[in-house]
Amino acid sequence: MDQNDRELDEIVRIARAAAAIVMDVYATPFAVEMKGPGDPVTRADREANALICSALEAAFPGEAILAEESVPTGDELASRLGKERVFFVDPLDGTREFADRNGEFAVMIGLAVRGRAALGVVVMPTTGEALAGRAGEGGAAFLEARDGSRRPLRVSAVSAPADATLVVSRSHRPKELEPLLARLGISKIVPCGSVGVKIARIATGEVDLYVHGGGGAKLWDSCAPEAVLLGAGGSFTDLSGAPIDYKGPGLKLGRGIIASNGALQAAVVAAARSELG
Repeated sequence: MDQNDRELDEIVRIARAAAAIVMDVYATPFAVEMKGPGDPVTRADREANALICSALEAAFPGEAILAEESVPTGDELASRLGKERVFFVDPLDGTREFADRNGEFAVMIGLAVRGRAALGVVVMPTTGEALAGRAGEGGAAFLEARDGSRRPLRVSAVSAPADATLVVSRSHRPKELEPLLARLGISKIVPCGSVGVKIARIATGEVDLYVHGGGGAKLWDSCAPEAVLLGAGGSFTDLSGAPIDYKGPGLKLGRGIIASNGALQAAVVAAARSELG
């Protein structure tokens, strides 16, 4: 096993340890606080965040880490974003779904190298599944079941937008997407919580496409799932078709997301430029 494999295996281990903490809290009555409007947080977010950051610091000394529940500000944030290698951590992606107890949440650790998503792990605590992947030349992705068995991940082969299944937010179907869906002829829509869970379903071939207008999403929402999806043969860009830049300058995904099985990407990007331009 080469160094990259050992690196990925270690991050799977760390994410699974955090997922165990998340499930421990899930099994108890827990409080939901609000960091801001529409921005819930729980003890699970904070405890998983602390475990992941501590474990990453021990396993990868000196590496930059940007985690949702411990974000630096000002010069320190800019300094970390400017590093060659940066870990992006979402300790509990889908806190609203966690609070609703519908199972659609994930623990996510991504690594960006020179501003591009390079490696990612997305763990589904309720199922015990871990999706892991490496982007780039020779990249690949796999799903590790609760029992440790692994199988390769590969996206679907759907190439006609009218045949595609789109995954959307469970809490609301964004009205700004309606003209885009009409232009593409998309009628098959599956609601789902958590950005990570949505992208995971594209990577496993269950659905074909996800479009996000930007909103409150941050770089830690996309880094890990992007690397997994690219490893599984998919595509991941902003609404204009440009790659996501993990060097910043800020943390927000202000230009949105188009994530697909790859075969659909060009058509969806072209439609997004026309409708959302």
